[in-house]
Amino acid sequence: MSFVQRHKKTLIHVAFWCVYASFFLYQITFAPSGKERSWSNVLEDFGLHMIVMIGISYINYFVFLPNLLRDKKLRRYLLSFLPVFIVLTYLFLKGKQWILADIVRNTDWLYSFRFGLNVYLSTLFIVVFVGLLRFVEDWFELEANKKEMENERLTSELRFLKAQINPHFLFNTLNNLYYLAFKQSPNTTEVIAKLSQMMRYMIYDSNHPRVPLDKEIEYMSNYISLEKMRLNDEVPISFEVRGNTEGVMIAPLIFITFLENAFKHGVSNTAKDSWVEAHIQIDGKVCTYLVANRKITEPAKTVTEKSGIGLQNLKRRLELTYPNRYDLNIEDLPDVYRVKLKLRME
Repeated sequence: MSFVQRHKKTLIHVAFWCVYASFFLYQITFAPSGKERSWSNVLEDFGLHMIVMIGISYINYFVFLPNLLRDKKLRRYLLSFLPVFIVLTYLFLKGKQWILADIVRNTDWLYSFRFGLNVYLSTLFIVVFVGLLRFVEDWFELEANKKEMENERLTSELRFLKAQINPHFLFNTLNNLYYLAFKQSPNTTEVIAKLSQMMRYMIYDSNHPRVPLDKEIEYMSNYISLEKMRLNDEVPISFEVRGNTEGVMIAPLIFITFLENAFKHGVSNTAKDSWVEAHIQIDGKVCTYLVANRKITEPAKTVTEKSGIGLQNLKRRLELTYPNRYDLNIEDLPDVYRVKLKLRME
């Protein structure tokens, strides 16, 4: 955070008083007042004026206004501040009259009601203006705190949603590992190595808000490789990436839910004509993700699960990570389940 951002509130006040002091000094130095003024007289007038204006303004700013903002009781505020304002401004008026007595031609005007009213109103104007600064500052601070709390809440929710992915993935992969171990497959050690690599990505890399798309693709490729190990060669599985992925950053684990569902509900060694297709297309700052699978016969409960918690989880993550920058289209046809997700990068 820069110096200006850290001290923005103070700098606004300093700028205001510099402008006001310059204007007042010009007014009492060059504006006609009757007799010629000495510099000592000008400085006395200037010093008294600025000390009183700043003093009354910040007594109100630091002492009385915080009570008003906290308690929201205007009557108590007026009863406590007005006597202080009246007394201090009266002393200010007497000081002005004493300083100006030697330079004005018409002393009647100096001690008139009109001159006194002018002093009170000009003081009140400055006090009210500085007080309004306090209200504006507190409003912006309150909005900033609300935004920060909302960001913290959304971050916590996003972490929770990510955490839900890990057990689901681990459960599926351990099922595959159990299947291969049961068959005493020589690929078991390869599965463990790939699983270790994927878990490393999920535990460490996925904690970042954005990861390189290449890493996400590598993760998906490893997942597909693990799924292929439990399937025979007659089940067509295709995964294709088109476009330049270099430098493209994406929210981690945003694609895996639909890919898992495709394998869970779209392929089987016993089902006829089962298949899965997945494509990622990069066009400038638009990433399009396509997943399709042939639907195999399954119990109604499983079909419900397919579009249940996992899909709700993913939609909420998309709302949090790509607000108003994603399009999700799901086609649930009699024989085919197809998903198209389009992300507009920052």
